[in-house]
Amino acid sequence: MNLPTKEQVRYHGVRWVWVPALALLTYLAFPSSASNVAPLLEPGSVADHEVIALFTFPVNKSDQELAREAEELAGTVKPIYEFQQRAFDSATIALHAFFAGIENAADQGGPQAVTRVAKEQGMVLTQPEAAYLSKGGKRRSLEKALTELFDRTLALGVTAPGVLQVEQAPELIIRRRASEASVSRDQVLAYQQYLSRARAAHPDKGSSVGDAVYVRLAGHFYRPTLVLNTLETERRRDELRRSVDHSKYIVRAGDRIVGAHEVVTNEAHEKLAALHNDLVRRGAATSSSVGGVFGPLLRDSLVLGIFWVLMVFYRRETYSEQRQVILIGSLFGLVLLQAAAVARFAPQHPEIMVLPFMAMMMTVLFNGRVSMNAAMIVAVVISLQPVFHDVPALFMCIVGGVAAALSVRGLRRRSNFYVPVLIIALGYLAGALALGLAGSWSVAEIGLRGVWGAANGFVSAGLSFLLLPVAEALTGITTDLTLLELSDPSRPLLRRLSLEAPGTYAHSVAMANLVEAACNRIGANGLLGRVGCYYHDIGKVKNPQYFVENQTRGNNPHDRLKAYQSAEIIRAHVTDGLMLAREAALPEVVAAFIPEHHGTMEITYFLDRAKKSGDGRSPNPSDFEYPGPKPRSKETAIAMLADSVEAALRVLEDLTPQKIDEVIDHIVRTKLNAGQLDEAPMTLQQIEQVKQEFVRIISGMYHNRIDYPESSGGITATWQPTARKS
Repeated sequence: MNLPTKEQVRYHGVRWVWVPALALLTYLAFPSSASNVAPLLEPGSVADHEVIALFTFPVNKSDQELAREAEELAGTVKPIYEFQQRAFDSATIALHAFFAGIENAADQGGPQAVTRVAKEQGMVLTQPEAAYLSKGGKRRSLEKALTELFDRTLALGVTAPGVLQVEQAPELIIRRRASEASVSRDQVLAYQQYLSRARAAHPDKGSSVGDAVYVRLAGHFYRPTLVLNTLETERRRDELRRSVDHSKYIVRAGDRIVGAHEVVTNEAHEKLAALHNDLVRRGAATSSSVGGVFGPLLRDSLVLGIFWVLMVFYRRETYSEQRQVILIGSLFGLVLLQAAAVARFAPQHPEIMVLPFMAMMMTVLFNGRVSMNAAMIVAVVISLQPVFHDVPALFMCIVGGVAAALSVRGLRRRSNFYVPVLIIALGYLAGALALGLAGSWSVAEIGLRGVWGAANGFVSAGLSFLLLPVAEALTGITTDLTLLELSDPSRPLLRRLSLEAPGTYAHSVAMANLVEAACNRIGANGLLGRVGCYYHDIGKVKNPQYFVENQTRGNNPHDRLKAYQSAEIIRAHVTDGLMLAREAALPEVVAAFIPEHHGTMEITYFLDRAKKSGDGRSPNPSDFEYPGPKPRSKETAIAMLADSVEAALRVLEDLTPQKIDEVIDHIVRTKLNAGQLDEAPMTLQQIEQVKQEFVRIISGMYHNRIDYPESSGGITATWQPTARKS
């Protein structure tokens, strides 16, 4: 299994960050319903309504009470001092090793050797002290006295200097291996008591030098053999701290906590706080605990993540466009913020949440399926908030969102917004009627909710109409309203095309009829196909006379140019068109028709002319190819086919349905064999349907008409113009 690269992590991270961000926004924005069930009234205040215990719950001790009781229990633990056998053995071994070294030194070198050996073992002796230790009898007496001292003190246990002075416990536990014994603190030897016992056992009290050496040796070889076991002592104290019962007393279900208009006592305040906290624990409200924070965040993230998963698997084109993901996240956030405002000020009226606004926007920008999924996901998130646990928020939100998603089928004119408003209003009214019949609501309440739903639909439609241009600019999505604006013949580019290249304009209009019908036949965007055809040859306005449809008979400027020059002019109408499209700020989906309707096809007429020119050079095929790319959408692929078909049929005479069918089949087969449709998302079945639609439309365009008598101003098949008199 390969680990994701940094680029993959960044790519998905900037898209999925919306999920936890929206969950956090929801957590922060929505209120808690526990304040309504169990208001946190201070002692001395007056209750607005009676509060009854909904279930049995404990009243817990306060943090201060728990801490005090825990410390009181922890204080009963006796400190554990552990006897260190290794320390005793170390002191004894070091003592005997010292005297063995001194004895060898005294036998070999006298006081000077004794001084040197003592220094090597970390003890500096004066000359008199070295001379004292050089004497065998004195030395053995000191060693014996110190050995007995260790047996009577260190073997029993002596603490380090100053330890017992700070110990507060009156009794201690002395642990020796597996056995423990409780002793009074006063019975435990401290360092000062050790020194006192050492002086009392002095073997040569009449010698000041011997006294000094003895005391120094007792201090030098001292090791504390009783050490406080802090870990074990704190463990036992923590056990007692944790054993404290958190509950002070129990409130039974049905008990009255406080009556209406009663003054809140300290006890009632405790019960209200306990009920509030229990509601939090049960999930009826959020809390500041770790679980109370991360639980709702994880819950909402999982629900919101469903929509992002759907995008990954079924809307890759939307997921790959970060701007579109930003728009979706922003719409989710706006609806959640507005729902949070409703939760705070009118939680009983979920029908005023502007979920229809989001559904309408997403239907227009994407499609109804995406919109319905989004509406249901957001509805679930809203309904999971504690404040809506006792309100039919899920039902009303789904009714409004789905009604809005289904009502917006296409926006071709402003009046198209009125039908969704009506459908949304009827949806909310039907939802209110269903709930009212089940819950015995009054007719007035049902009607009021229907009115609020209608107002919601009206506001949502207005917001959608107002914000659609902003959403289009943000996402790069082109809606039908924008396409309709671009199809206006009075637009500067189209007006210029009709005036400067009328033949090209007529070709574009005829081609647009073919493409729109074919797109609608296979489920593509017919309006986009029509508008794209209007602009597909806009680059020809730069040099209109070089294109045959704009030339007068007998005047072809290509006759005066070399083949490669002509091909360059023909190719240039693609780049010129793209430049004009950028200047006019045409949407990308419309501008794509300019290069893709030719793909990478050869300019065969001038390539053949170059091959026959006889100049001795072999032409470079790349100089006689359109720059591409190949069609990458259904609409541009159909435009490529329609462009060739419409131009070819203008060349032929005596068109019959059979000839039309054969011409179209030949052109489509040529494009397929050339690989020009390889990148278009079309099936062979759809291509066949496009061919059938072309035949149907063109057969209607080139049908036969009857002769009308010339005497009535008509035209017959044999009509010839009469010569004008000079």
